[in-house]
Amino acid sequence: MSRTAHDPGLRAVARVRGVRERDSRLGLQTALREQRTHERRVAELEQAVRDHAGFVSGDLAEFVALRQSLAALRHAAVEARADLDTSRRLALDAGAWWRADKARLGAVEGLLERRADELAAEAARGEAVELDEVAGRLWLRAEQADQACEPGAASTPSTATGRAAS
Repeated sequence: MSRTAHDPGLRAVARVRGVRERDSRLGLQTALREQRTHERRVAELEQAVRDHAGFVSGDLAEFVALRQSLAALRHAAVEARADLDTSRRLALDAGAWWRADKARLGAVEGLLERRADELAAEAARGEAVELDEVAGRLWLRAEQADQACEPGAASTPSTATGRAAS
C-alpha cells in the first residue's frame, strides 16, 4: 500500500501547513532583506552626518547652508533609524510566525508518520498471524505424516482431518 492512500484529510492539512510555512519563510526572508537595506541606509546617513559635521572655513552663507544640510541629514538619519526599528520588529514577528508555522507543519508530519507506522505495525501483526496459521498447518501436516509413517500407528483419516480443520 502506498503511504499516500491513507489519511487524505490529514495530508491536505499537511499541504496547507506546508504552504503556510513556505509563505512565512519567504516573508521572513523579505523582512530580513528590508532590515539589511535599512541598516545600510542608516550607516550611510550617519557617515554623511559625520562627514559634514566640521566647518573648516568660509563665509556666513556657506556656514548656514552647511548647517541646513546637516540638519536635513540628521532628520533623515532619525527617520531612517525609526524605519530600521520598525523593520527589526517586523523581522522578529516574521521569525516568530515562521517558527510557529514550522512547528505546526512538524506536528502534522509527525502525526502522519505515526499513523503510517501504526498501519505498518498492524499489517505486520496481520502477516504474523497469517504466518503463524500457515506454520501451524505445516506442523500439523508434518505430525500427521510422521504418524502415518510410524509402524503400528492406528490413526483414522477423520481424526487427522478433524485436527487440520480446527
